[in-house]
Amino acid sequence: MSFTTVLPIWNAIQDRFHASMKKLPEADLTLELGSASIGYMLRHNAEVEYMFANWFFGRSFPEGLKLQTSGGPSASKAVFTNKEELIDLLTASNAYLIEAMRELPEDKWLIPVETSIGTSTPLEAVGRLMYHTGIHAGQISLIQKHFAVKEKA
Repeated sequence: MSFTTVLPIWNAIQDRFHASMKKLPEADLTLELGSASIGYMLRHNAEVEYMFANWFFGRSFPEGLKLQTSGGPSASKAVFTNKEELIDLLTASNAYLIEAMRELPEDKWLIPVETSIGTSTPLEAVGRLMYHTGIHAGQISLIQKHFAVKEKA
C-alpha cells in the first residue's frame, strides 16, 4: 500500500465533497439540527483532517491553527458563517493532509499508531476520514432537506 494507491480514492471523495460545499448558499451555514450547524460541520471536517495529519502521519499542526470544534458542537460558542473562509480552510486542510500522506514512507502505511481516538494504521485512518466526510456530507444534505420541507409547509 502506498500514497499513489490511496490518493485517487481520497481525491474522488474529496473532489465531490468540495464541489458540493462550494455550491452551498452561504445562508445555509447557520442551519442546524441539534447543536451542530452546517458551518460548524465544515469547520469541524477541516480540523479533523489537520488532526489526522498530526496523529497518524506525524505532521505538526500549522502555525496559528486554532481548533474550535474538538470539544463538540455543544461546547463551542463559535459561529461559522463565512463560506469563503470555510472553503479556504477545507482546501488548505485537504492539501495539508495530502502532503502528510505523500511524506509518509511506504513501509509505515500499515503500522498501527496509537492516538487519543484509538489505534489505527495510517491506511485505516484515511478510511476513517472518508467515512467521517461522508457522514457530514449526509448530515448537511439532511439539514438542507429538512429546512426546505419546513419552508414549504
